[in-house]
Amino acid sequence: MTASIRVVVNPTAGRRRGKFLQRVLAGLAARHVPHDVAETAAAGHARRIAAELPRTTRTIVAAGGDGTINEVLNGLAAGGATGAPPPDLALVPLGTANVLAAEIGLTGLSPQQISDTIVEGQRRNIFLGRADDHYFAQMCGVGFDAHVVANVNLRLKRRVKKLAYVLASLLQIWRYVPRGYRATIDGKVYEAASVIVANGRFYAGRFICAPHARVDDPLLHVCLFRRTGRWNVIRYAWGMLSGRLRHFRDVLVVPAKNIFIESAAPGPATEPVQGDGDIIADLPVAIAAGAACVTLRCPA
Repeated sequence: MTASIRVVVNPTAGRRRGKFLQRVLAGLAARHVPHDVAETAAAGHARRIAAELPRTTRTIVAAGGDGTINEVLNGLAAGGATGAPPPDLALVPLGTANVLAAEIGLTGLSPQQISDTIVEGQRRNIFLGRADDHYFAQMCGVGFDAHVVANVNLRLKRRVKKLAYVLASLLQIWRYVPRGYRATIDGKVYEAASVIVANGRFYAGRFICAPHARVDDPLLHVCLFRRTGRWNVIRYAWGMLSGRLRHFRDVLVVPAKNIFIESAAPGPATEPVQGDGDIIADLPVAIAAGAACVTLRCPA
């Protein structure tokens, strides 16, 4: 029987929570749901799998972290351009932050509940942002957070998960050279020291950057951090960790359809842009809201 569900597994993430994944797959087998498993072999492989799905595939399951999910989303968006009907997307959160899974209330569920969601979860349309030609589900960033992502030790990340980002953040506080950025948001120009473009409420786990952003709303929310300097980087980080960022007068959140971000002054040859926890572009970057739509299986 042709599989109606394809499970795309990042084996690096799967090793950390292998028993959890096996119980999810056992739940599918107990329901006699035809499914197969495809393990990724390298960066970009999940995108190719998602872009080349057989027409019989009704649901693709991204089993991994936010990077795996991002690749699958980009593959679905590319596959949709061919005219084939896109399958639903379901998630098995196995990664470090699992931001999209947290956004839809999937984290903390049992393997059986995850299996139930894959098969009969509520179908919910979510909108993707696009930075140049790369789609993102939760956020993209320019400035301090992009430099943190660019400098995370990937081997350390596999071993200590979130601690690798904490260590990279501490190092960047001392090494990062503050820069200025110019963000043109729906025709209006803003200056900022860092910019986070949010598609959902959660950032870097369960921290809230843009409280009114929703993945099922085609608008993006641009968080502009106005002040430069090491002390302000620390202050903004504290504001996010403590949940008080929304009270900071020098943090502006602007709903947006189209954003263009560039360096405000001459600087390094390249400036990274992070999306869903990976580097996806360099400045200058054009960002569009509601650039694609995906149907996601969510807990009922």
